[in-house]
Amino acid sequence: MLLALVGCAETRYYWQSVSGHLEMMQSARPVAQWLADEQAPAPLKQRLEMAQRMRSFAVAELGLPDNASYQRYADTRRRAVVWNVVAAPAFSLRLKTWCFPVMGCVSYRGYFSEEQAQTLARQLQAEGMETSVYGVPAYSTLGWMNWAGGDPLLNTFITYPEGELGRIIFHELAHQQIYVADDSMFNESFATAVEQLGAVRWLEAFGSAAARGDYRQGDARRRQFRALTLATRDRLRTAYAVSESPEVGHKAALKKAAMQDFRDRYAELRRQWGGYSGYDQWVASANNASFGAQSTYDELVPAFETLFENGGASWPRFYEAVRQLAAMAPAERSRALLGRGNEGKREAPGG
Repeated sequence: MLLALVGCAETRYYWQSVSGHLEMMQSARPVAQWLADEQAPAPLKQRLEMAQRMRSFAVAELGLPDNASYQRYADTRRRAVVWNVVAAPAFSLRLKTWCFPVMGCVSYRGYFSEEQAQTLARQLQAEGMETSVYGVPAYSTLGWMNWAGGDPLLNTFITYPEGELGRIIFHELAHQQIYVADDSMFNESFATAVEQLGAVRWLEAFGSAAARGDYRQGDARRRQFRALTLATRDRLRTAYAVSESPEVGHKAALKKAAMQDFRDRYAELRRQWGGYSGYDQWVASANNASFGAQSTYDELVPAFETLFENGGASWPRFYEAVRQLAAMAPAERSRALLGRGNEGKREAPGG
């Protein structure tokens, strides 16, 4: 009976995934049609033209795939295209994983309905897990849907500042370049490194002085915030390494102190930024799940950046080196990466 119920639940999940994706794909039209549409707003047309230039730059200068992706645009009429659920135990940053065809096992579960994502989060909380639900502006089909028009540009990110728009496009195309089943941290950190390196190069070549200035300011804040969260993750890992019994109360106290220090230090950063509040919501709800999710995207970025520089800043050599890592067994791959410039990491991911 339990197996039947699980099977039914999984069928419903896959149905919402397929139907939600198809709805998005069906609403997408070629960028050329939007540009020719007299009813389309001029600001949208300007952003679509910029996105096309960025896509061409990604192919010509970053060595990313040249295919059907990002040559169409869709208005989802939502603030996020999907909502991801991540979960972790009370005393660990190791995220729960879910396994899917093609993608393998990943550390999140995505829904086209925010309500459904919140329902799963509540179920996991009832099981004693800490959870985080966050909206995602874009996702990659890894090139599998290029035959049907590819991944479209979306209203959820088309209005981003110039540097951030480039980051999204470069990140998602990077997933089509190299993707390793069952290793979310490798995949997301690799794509994050590509987006960061690519955005800087785009702005150097084509960005206005204002766009470069805005990006530098935002990126400086992002790096400061990531340094703070990295320090907090390390402190939490140390706290969680305390023997389980009879030290559970001590472990909880160490966790509480680490989280309070994190919020105090963020408040000081926010003051230095002149009251900038872009991270306020994240900080207010920060827990093991959100810290674990962030580590997926940035834990190995320094190692990938070092790999790029060690290859003479050559994109072909970089991708070949990443493919060699991807071919390794997971433990060997982790050891190799952690030995290549990831100075901020002092132990295997998880904790």
